[in-house]
Amino acid sequence: MQILRSFLNALWRIWFYILMAVPIIVFFPFLLLFTSHTKFYPQFFLLARWWAFFILYGMGFFPKIKREQQLEKGKSYMLVANHTSMTDIMLMLATVRNPFVFVGKKELVKIPLFGYFYKRTCILVDRGNQKSRKEVFDRAQKRLNEGTSICIFPEGGVPDNLDMILDTFKDGAFRLAIDHQIPIVPIVFYDNRDRFPYILFEGKPGKMRVKVKNFIDTEGKTQEDKKELREKTRNLILEELYNPDF
Repeated sequence: MQILRSFLNALWRIWFYILMAVPIIVFFPFLLLFTSHTKFYPQFFLLARWWAFFILYGMGFFPKIKREQQLEKGKSYMLVANHTSMTDIMLMLATVRNPFVFVGKKELVKIPLFGYFYKRTCILVDRGNQKSRKEVFDRAQKRLNEGTSICIFPEGGVPDNLDMILDTFKDGAFRLAIDHQIPIVPIVFYDNRDRFPYILFEGKPGKMRVKVKNFIDTEGKTQEDKKELREKTRNLILEELYNPDF
C-alpha cells in the first residue's frame, strides 16, 4: 500500500509541473510581449494570477482567504509571509490583487519554461553574493518608485530544519519598507507545508488557508526602527501559526 501511495504521489507531483508548463506554452507569445517592458507588467500580472489559480485548483488545492484589512488599489505595499512550499508563489498571487513583484532565489531560474519568465519578471537574489544583494535592493527601489508592490519571504528561503515553525527574518524587506514609507502586510500561510512540502512522496490536496493581517505602518519610522518592525512582523505571523484564528 505504501509503495502504491508513493507512486501516486510521484505522479501527482509530475502533474504539478505539467500544470505549470501548459499555460506557459499556450500563452507564450503573450508572455513574451507582457514581459518585454515594465509598462506591460499589469497585464502580465493578471495572467500570472490566472496561472496561479489554474495550478492550485488543478492540484486539488482550495484557497480560503481571510482579510483583516484590504489593500488599496494603486498603492504600494511590502508583502511578507512565511515560506514552506513552492506553492507559496501561487498562493500569494491568488491572495493579492494589487500588482507586485517577487524577490526570489536565483535557483528557480533552472526550472524549464517557468524559469525563463521568472527571470524576466522577478528580482533575483544570489544569497551567497554581497554584490547581488545590493543589486536586489536597487531594483526593488526602482519597482517601488514605479508604484508596484514588492513581495519578500523574509526567512530568506525554506528552513533546512523542516520541524521549524518560522525561521528568523532578514532585514531587507523592512529596510525597503522604511525607505519608501510603505505599509508592511504580514500574510500567514497555514497549510502549504502539509499540502506540498519540499519532501518527495509527501503532500495531499485540500484547503489552503491564508490570513492577511492588519498592516504595520512605517510612516515616520527610520532605519533605527528596522529591528523592531522585523520582530513585530515575525511575532504576528508566529503567533497566528501557533494559534490560528480561522
